Amino acid sequence: MTSGIHHITLITRKVQPNVDFYTGFLGLRLVKRTAGFEDAAQLHLLYGDETGSPGSLVTFLVWQDGAPGRVGHGQPSEIAFAIAPESIGFWLTRALRYSVTATGPTHEFGEPVIRLKDPDGVIVKLVGTEAVAGPAVHVTSDIPQADAIRRLRGATILTATPDGTAAFVTRHFGYTETERTEAIRRLTSASGDVIDVRDAAGFWTAAPGTGTIDHIAFRATDMSAVNNARMQLEAEDAGEISAHDRKYFYSLYVREPGGTLFELATDAPGMTVDESQETLGTKLFVPEHFGGDLEANLVMLPQFALPGEERFTERDLPFIHRLHQPEHPDGRTIVLLHGSGANETSLLPLGRQIAPHSLLLSLRGRSTEEGFPRFFRRITPFTFDQKDIASEAEAFVAMIEGAISAYGIDREKMVFVGYSNGANMLVATMLLHPGLIKNAALLRMMNPLDTVPQTDLTGTNVLMVTGKTDPYAHYAPPLETLFRKAGATLDTVTLKAGHEIGAMDAQAVREWLKAKTP
Repeated sequence: MTSGIHHITLITRKVQPNVDFYTGFLGLRLVKRTAGFEDAAQLHLLYGDETGSPGSLVTFLVWQDGAPGRVGHGQPSEIAFAIAPESIGFWLTRALRYSVTATGPTHEFGEPVIRLKDPDGVIVKLVGTEAVAGPAVHVTSDIPQADAIRRLRGATILTATPDGTAAFVTRHFGYTETERTEAIRRLTSASGDVIDVRDAAGFWTAAPGTGTIDHIAFRATDMSAVNNARMQLEAEDAGEISAHDRKYFYSLYVREPGGTLFELATDAPGMTVDESQETLGTKLFVPEHFGGDLEANLVMLPQFALPGEERFTERDLPFIHRLHQPEHPDGRTIVLLHGSGANETSLLPLGRQIAPHSLLLSLRGRSTEEGFPRFFRRITPFTFDQKDIASEAEAFVAMIEGAISAYGIDREKMVFVGYSNGANMLVATMLLHPGLIKNAALLRMMNPLDTVPQTDLTGTNVLMVTGKTDPYAHYAPPLETLFRKAGATLDTVTLKAGHEIGAMDAQAVREWLKAKTP
């Protein structure tokens, strides 16, 4: 009978450190890279053994630069990998060499354990045990097979209802209680892996976010086993249940009485349904049900490099930002500033339409309105916080100067593209800090400044793209006059559109670029 853990899914804030830790330090194999099945703009990475076999898999939803979560009851708190008992010393030495903080070894349920923290702060245990077997251990150049991670040993769940949580796991997923301490009930599957149910009554509740464990998936033989489990869960009124075809497995989701999300996933068809075993994890897939423009989906996903591959390291700069490198760069950089309520991924598809071979540098505004990003605060739809504009424009200048230095950007080949609030930010920056921006395409813009300083914009190329039915359209003529008086070289386009932007805007900017920029 199939039993035990299929995979464990976590949430990470930064993809590159995550890849470096799980493939570089721990030596797992990246066996699949996809867009999220629920959100095509979210990267999903799967790590495992040589074949990506069930029981070896840890997967990560990449919430790049997302808000941290909170570990609490109603959520797993630790994951554990199995290693050979005699390999504890190897991993303590390796942690020291890689500057990974390690504690232990301690003994838990008779097994030696060391604890590490991944880059998001998730506790990762390495457990010396012979209780589980590794059917296809992945070996790297600096981790001998004898010391390599074999597979998952288990996970710890925090719960305020330990009786109900333990009963749910044993009743529906084939575990039995094998040991107990004052605070922990150890549940063991026929495969040998474990779920430790820890009594966390009185502790705070969990909150979703980066640096947390999203769910634990258990193994099912096939779809009929999943459907049978669903009928049993529905018969006992277990709460909301959903089932999904995840291409690599078919699964259902349900929450146990303590609140932890569980999944029941089939072993088949597995990781080799769309890649050979030799090429696992080398191609980026977008789930078919999203359809549409594949490139538009791919450009919104954060890029990363495996250990040893050439990489473009993101720097710590004043604005959260996303870099997207083309396959064949032309040396130009497109700087993208989103509109109200969007984020640093929103304009990436438009940027790639405009300049297929340019580096894209897309920023997230630092002000917020009703929880959504903006580049400066709005008082009314047509009036703005002048102090905030001045402050954020200074920070924006520092951001661009820092990016030029950090990423080796050619200042003369920078083109700024802003939409709505982002376009207004570019207008303010050009007027308050002339000289920084030499080429700007402004989509659905207006002048946000109450007082306009005397500014010389000689040598600055500006494209203004207005929507004919845009409620902001009547603000365009005064801005045109302002730019011309300041000496800017101005081009204007009016589209049959409202405040929304799309392919027509990309075409207008693309044609302007051909004529106005290097």
